[in-house]
Amino acid sequence: MSGAKERMHKKKMRNQPSNVTFPSPGWDSAGDERPKRHGGQTPMHDRRNDDSNSQGQSPSWTRGHHWGGSERGPRGYSQELPKYITASVFARARAAEVNAMLKAVTKTTGSAHVFGPLPKHMRRRAMSHNVKRLPRRLRAVAKKTLEKTSQQKKEQSKSKSRRARRRHGNLLLEFNRRQRKNMWLETHIWHAKRFHMVKKWGYCLGDRPTYKCYRACFRAMTNHCLLQDLSYYCCVELQGEEDKLLSALSQLTNKETGPTFAAAACLSGRRQGTVYVYKADQFPDQLLGQVLFMWRPKTGASDHRQLWIWAHPSLKQDLLTELQSVCQCSEPINPRAPEAHPAPAPCPTESAAEEKPIGKKRKRADGEGLASVSVKKIIGDGTCPPNKPVSWNSKTTGIVISDLTMEILRYRLIGPLSHCILTDTLRPATDSKLAGATVSSCFWWPEHCMNDNNMLLHHQQADMFQLFSGVCSTAEIPAGTVLGLTVDDPRLTIPKKRSKVMPDTEQLQGVDAEKVRSLTLQGVPVEYAESSLWDQAVRDNVTQNKISEQELNRMKSELLVPGSQLSPIPSQSRVPILLVQQPGKQVGEERASWGTGWDILLPKGWGMAFWVPLIYRGVRVGGLQVGLKHSQNKGTSHFPNDFPDCPAGVQFLKEQETQLTDDYKRRPPAKRPNYIKHGCLAPFCCPWQQLAEEWEIIVSDCGAEQPASVKGGQGSPAGPQGSEEACSGAPSTVEGFAPQPEDLAANSNAETKFKVLRNKKVLRQLSAWCRPISAKGQRARKPAGCPQQQQQLSSQVAASLLAAHCRSLVWTRLSLLKKGRPTLHAMICIPTPGDLQQLCKDQAYCGPLEPRHTDHFKHKVKQLKKGDHKKLHPEKTSQAPDPASAPTLTLGLWPEPLPSVTSHCSRVTLGFVTQGDFSLSTGCGEALGFVSLTGLFHMLSSQPAEKRGLVLVRNAASLQYRFAKLNIEV
Repeated sequence: MSGAKERMHKKKMRNQPSNVTFPSPGWDSAGDERPKRHGGQTPMHDRRNDDSNSQGQSPSWTRGHHWGGSERGPRGYSQELPKYITASVFARARAAEVNAMLKAVTKTTGSAHVFGPLPKHMRRRAMSHNVKRLPRRLRAVAKKTLEKTSQQKKEQSKSKSRRARRRHGNLLLEFNRRQRKNMWLETHIWHAKRFHMVKKWGYCLGDRPTYKCYRACFRAMTNHCLLQDLSYYCCVELQGEEDKLLSALSQLTNKETGPTFAAAACLSGRRQGTVYVYKADQFPDQLLGQVLFMWRPKTGASDHRQLWIWAHPSLKQDLLTELQSVCQCSEPINPRAPEAHPAPAPCPTESAAEEKPIGKKRKRADGEGLASVSVKKIIGDGTCPPNKPVSWNSKTTGIVISDLTMEILRYRLIGPLSHCILTDTLRPATDSKLAGATVSSCFWWPEHCMNDNNMLLHHQQADMFQLFSGVCSTAEIPAGTVLGLTVDDPRLTIPKKRSKVMPDTEQLQGVDAEKVRSLTLQGVPVEYAESSLWDQAVRDNVTQNKISEQELNRMKSELLVPGSQLSPIPSQSRVPILLVQQPGKQVGEERASWGTGWDILLPKGWGMAFWVPLIYRGVRVGGLQVGLKHSQNKGTSHFPNDFPDCPAGVQFLKEQETQLTDDYKRRPPAKRPNYIKHGCLAPFCCPWQQLAEEWEIIVSDCGAEQPASVKGGQGSPAGPQGSEEACSGAPSTVEGFAPQPEDLAANSNAETKFKVLRNKKVLRQLSAWCRPISAKGQRARKPAGCPQQQQQLSSQVAASLLAAHCRSLVWTRLSLLKKGRPTLHAMICIPTPGDLQQLCKDQAYCGPLEPRHTDHFKHKVKQLKKGDHKKLHPEKTSQAPDPASAPTLTLGLWPEPLPSVTSHCSRVTLGFVTQGDFSLSTGCGEALGFVSLTGLFHMLSSQPAEKRGLVLVRNAASLQYRFAKLNIEV
């Protein structure tokens, strides 16, 4: 009997008494065997194992025909009566069967509840709608059932139809409900139809398009223009006296990392700056992250200044806490309630026809004839609680801190033709003299036009903006240039068809060449960086008085020539914006200014009004993954992926490790790599702290002047004879100096956490030392800002730098010499002298191979799956538990704690890769990552001058080492 039939039989026979037994149907009274079928095999029957079997009685009755037997009926069934019956138990069993039968008869099945008594050939679907189709004896019961069912349907909440759900009001209600946990950008609906969406940092963001466009996005960044929505970046505003602001902000920065908030070009307001922010007076430890900042130009002789700090959402809370601490702002003011898109305020200058609502609103279902309550669209930070403060002030310093999250939108255009897209999309605002002559107006622009100084500045900014059409590439404009501008509604000039905007040669020749030259050399004057976007009142007025799409479409339908462009009218609001030049690749000597572009700052509510016109100019849209590739091609660190020494970066790396580990465990063992056999200890994370500590121990054991050692192998512990070899060559396996767990435990008592080296002066020295001195076809170049006497690498200089920057990591860029594609968490290793000699002999030599390691945990994992935990180490039951025998073992992954990271493989580990891929711009594999500063010094001191800076890169799932050139770009 099959398993399903057996379970069904047991369910039916569960109420049978245990003392009612029947003789076995397989044997007759004479003891003859049953006839066999199917090749001599006896048919299987279901036999109950009851209490009677223990007394030597025969098994229970089975369903089906019984073969053989002495007393058989006419159809072959056994007619023999049971031997024992208990009346009480037997009656109880029969009562249960009768109750089950009555329940089955009275219970109605199906949707009509009266089809049960009908035979199957009489059941029709039409009977459920028309009672008269049923037999007369069932019509009364069916009618009562339908009435009862209709009442239940009215009481129960039924989901609305798709047509009802797609109504504007119901759709907005659903959208507002879905934004309670994760905030939506204003372009969310556009992205959701074309992108894979991810939930990160409290937002719902577009990660990558649903169509193939990897190479197309790279071509757009290289030759044309690519568009990104960076409105999820948080803006923090500081207002107060300039001296007090600079005094407070100086506690968070240091000049060794580059220009600070007090940089002259940035302090004037004509440039946007980038700075590393630390906790108050904790440099070089306790990094918070990297932020963008922008000062508002001075107005008059007032010392009151205004500063915007743009930070990643994962950094916002830590930054706000530190700013409140250094600025002594602890008193909350002006709690902001969740804002919605308000209806345009009635303007006294508008005609009565414009005040009438367009169309009729849908009536309510109750028939009262009242218009349904309009649902408002969430604009801005709709997830902010009403009682949560967004502004803080200080009575001591007079500084005011405001959180402008989602109050200002930020779009980024990447590519050499970004300025062409801007000049074709944006039109400087036209004068509004007619509206300016009126007594009062609900728009801000007519009142702004009454001031002659404002109009003079607006015309100067418009003329400067027109000069952009005479620039060949966006990279010609100075980095970080800020230009304020007021433009008309870009929806008025949207083209009929989507086309690709290219430079116009006639415009290039018609622009004044002298003014263009002054723009490219000196940039935009300070006074041109002023914009009304800095004023909160103007931003609110522009958001409230935006013309709806319905009104705009009505105006287009009334045009005499269909399809022609609308002309701005006084009743339309003008939009103040800020244009910020975003610099491209600024480090290194290759691909200078690659990835340059413009950032557009807009008031909230105008996201789609600018997004769609930009799309119609032929830009390509990218998501989070494209932003990561943009940083990789520029050679810069991407926040928070490449910031392992700040809280936001640590949190990101933990989440990434968890996700990669879960994905690995979901795959079957035969379809995933065994990282233990590949010699990879941490394929999903980078043990930076352990790497820095081990190199510190190696240097202290090996000596300050001699590098760590070398001997081929698989990382097995070395004996005493390995001590001499350990200090006699370029490292391969640190034998004799492999850090032991007790050494790491003793060394960690100092509680010195690793940090990333960001001192510009030291990085320039390292960059010069990593270059070959006498390579063929390459001339030694002196880095900018580095004196000639500091270019020589000596033990004294190295010792002083190591003492000042212990346990530091260095950001590097790796370029593979041959084929290969580095991946995430690939290992950066030090080549042996034999590897370098083999490379000199054979130019086609790709690199050595790592010997395959032995998986010592494979047998233990199999035993753990079988549940034999005590059989793993029976001799250690009284001792401390072995970490290898923990039930958290995963086949192919090395368990915690990890052994020596540096000496685990045949080549000494120097660092790890955080970004890696095949570079379309250089035609070879490139990677970005961190290496140990201590290990870098020892590698450079042991390598020959013509091969200095060569390393080996090996992916986590590969045994092949590949040569790469290490560059430190500053």
